[in-house]
Amino acid sequence: MFSNCVITRNIQHSCKLLIVGGGSGGCTMAAKLSKYERDVIILEPNDTHYYQPMFTLIGGGMKTISQSRSSTKSVIPKNVKWIQDKVKSFNPKVNIVTTSNGDIINYDYMVVSIGLQFNYNQIIGLREALDKKDSGVCTNYSSQYVEKTYQILQNFNGGNAIFTFPNTPIKCAGAPQKIMYITEDYLRRKGKRNKANIIYKTSTPAIFGVKKYAQKLQQICNARNISVGTRQNLIKIDSTQNKATFEFLDIPNKTESLEYSMLHVTPPMGPPDVLIKSSLSNSAGYLDVDPYTLRHNEYGNIFGIGDCTSCPTSKTGAAVAAQSIVVLKNMINVMNGKNIKDKYDGYTSCPLVTGYSKCILAEFDYNLKPLETFPINQGNELRSMLLMKKHVLPFIYWNIMLKGYWNGPKTIRKIMHFGLD
Repeated sequence: MFSNCVITRNIQHSCKLLIVGGGSGGCTMAAKLSKYERDVIILEPNDTHYYQPMFTLIGGGMKTISQSRSSTKSVIPKNVKWIQDKVKSFNPKVNIVTTSNGDIINYDYMVVSIGLQFNYNQIIGLREALDKKDSGVCTNYSSQYVEKTYQILQNFNGGNAIFTFPNTPIKCAGAPQKIMYITEDYLRRKGKRNKANIIYKTSTPAIFGVKKYAQKLQQICNARNISVGTRQNLIKIDSTQNKATFEFLDIPNKTESLEYSMLHVTPPMGPPDVLIKSSLSNSAGYLDVDPYTLRHNEYGNIFGIGDCTSCPTSKTGAAVAAQSIVVLKNMINVMNGKNIKDKYDGYTSCPLVTGYSKCILAEFDYNLKPLETFPINQGNELRSMLLMKKHVLPFIYWNIMLKGYWNGPKTIRKIMHFGLD
C-alpha cells in the first residue's frame, strides 16, 4: 500500500499502468483500474480537485466554491502512486512520459485524460478584463473567476447582459446559456428585468446541437425576450469602454461592437499544447482514439477518456462516466491479451438549468438522438431535474463516480424503460 504517497522529485519511475491527468476522467479511471491492477501511477500537478459542473450554480449564487472542491489527495485511491507534476512530453514509441521536473516515467499501458486548456489570448483583452475587478466581465469556467459572476449579477442595475459561446469546441456546451437563464431569472425576481437586454451570442448555427432541446430552448428565449445571435464570435473586449466586438462568421470582414454592463465569456478552448505537439494527436490536436473503443488508433497500449479525446461528442462529466466502463473493460482485455468488445455510443448529458427552479435534462448520443434516462419528456423544464443537478449529481460524483462505481445511467435507463419501449 502506498498510502496515496506524493512523489515530487524522483528521477525515474516505472509502472504497469500510467494515468496522465487527475481530473474527473483520470481519478475515475484510477479508482476503477486500481481494483484490478496494483502497479498504478497517476500524474497530476494540482493540489485541489474541483467538481466543475457546480460552477454554473456558484455563478448564480446557488452554491459556494468551497462546496465544489476537495483535495486531490482525497480523491486518488490510496493504493495509487501520485506524482505531483505535469506532463512535459509523450514518447509513445518507447512507452515514456517526461514531466516538467525532468522525471521519466516508464509504463506498459497508459490512459491519457488531460482535459482541455483555456486559450484566453484568442480574445483580445479578455484576460485583462477578467482580472479587472469592476470590468463587468466574468466567466463560470474557471475556479479563479467563477465567484466574480455572482458579484457582477448582484451589482447589475441595467444595460446589456451578454453571454458568449466561442468558435471552438468547449467543455459542457450548455453552460454558456445556463448562466444566461439564471441571470434573467435573477433580474426578474429582483425587479430589474425591464432594465436589462439579455443577449446570447454563439458561434454555432443553432442554440443547441440536438433539435428536440434546441426547439424548447428557443421557445424559452422567445418567451423571456432573450435575443439570440448565431454564427457570431467574440474577438475583442475593451474593458475601459465596456465594449465587446464580435465577428460574423458567415459574412467576411463584418464586425459589431456592443456596450455591456455584464459580459459572461466562455473562453476559447483546445487540446493542451503538450498533446498538440505529440505523436498522439490527430490533425486537430486531440488524442487520436477510436470513437467507440477509446483505444488509440496507432498505439494499442494507450487509451483516452474525457475532453482531450477526439470523440465527436459533447465534452461533459456524464460522457466521462459512460466512457469509463468502456475504457476499463477494453484495457483489461488488452492487458490480458484478449480482443476488445465494448463500445461507447457517444452518450453525454447536459442538465440545462433554465433558472432558479427548473432544468431541462438533455441526454443524447453520437447521432444527436435523445437518449433519455427517465420515462418522461426531459425536454420540458422540470423542478425535479434541477434538484437532481443541485443535490443528487454532486453526491454521485464524490461518493460513487470517483470511487469507481458509476458507469453512467445506462442501467437505470434500462430499468426505467422496461416494458415501455
